[in-house]
Amino acid sequence: MPLAFLHRLRDRMPHSSASPLPGGAGALDLRVDDPVGLPMAGVTVSVRNLGGQEVTQGRTDPNGRLTVTLRPGTYRLVVTSDGFRPVRCEAEVVAGERTAPRPIALEPVPALPLPAAGQWRIDPDHSVIRFTARHIGLAEIHGRFNRFEGGLWIGERMADSRVEVTIEAASIDTGVRIRDEHLRSAEFLDVARFPYLQFAGERFVHKGGSRWAVQGVLHLHGVSRTVQLDTRYLGIGTGIAGETRTACQAVTELHREDFTLDWRTMLAKGIAAIGATIRVELDIQAIRPE
Repeated sequence: MPLAFLHRLRDRMPHSSASPLPGGAGALDLRVDDPVGLPMAGVTVSVRNLGGQEVTQGRTDPNGRLTVTLRPGTYRLVVTSDGFRPVRCEAEVVAGERTAPRPIALEPVPALPLPAAGQWRIDPDHSVIRFTARHIGLAEIHGRFNRFEGGLWIGERMADSRVEVTIEAASIDTGVRIRDEHLRSAEFLDVARFPYLQFAGERFVHKGGSRWAVQGVLHLHGVSRTVQLDTRYLGIGTGIAGETRTACQAVTELHREDFTLDWRTMLAKGIAAIGATIRVELDIQAIRPE
């Protein structure tokens, strides 16, 4: 997409009512509007130099505004918000001046076609369930579950759909054998007593664009808790065998205390523990049964 130059309009606000600028610097006073001209909050604005390197990044406030202070020069702006076409443009910063470009207007992207109503089977060969947790408050542990199955039942209305996933607890894999053995033990997942993790979601809420919230119940370690998957729908495609596929990405955070998982015994034994919050990410592909 060719870059459109934003013509500078001098800010008419008296300098006495604006924040003073650092010596030798200038400022961009940006505004982002939706297709009907209303201000958009939470829009990401990446400010880059002419070499493409990001200088700073920010989000618009509830009034659709963002102010960035920069060294004099020409910058490239990349303005993005989920469900809208990204906008790329240029703006010039002048030393000692506050530059107010014309408002940046975002346009919605065409809606992706939704999956056809009916049953879809999760394809474990093209899906991943992984997690990230803190290791004794220092580094991050990355792991995954290697064995799982499930399906989607798409309703005539997407809001009436449901999803079920069953995960084999013993398939947990962090790449460290002794740690995985501890995670399978009675001090953590206790896979002998609770061999499966199960999620059943029956509430699909459209959050705009390709974003959905899937609300359901997670059964883990003998405890059931309501959780929400923040989901990005990726659309429909065709596999190499000609099969129809649909895909999504989802993320949620779990708190171990909610599922009565306690590492105090492990700490007492001198075993490095996993932190209190665990981030779970899912990359899911599903296919229509023949």
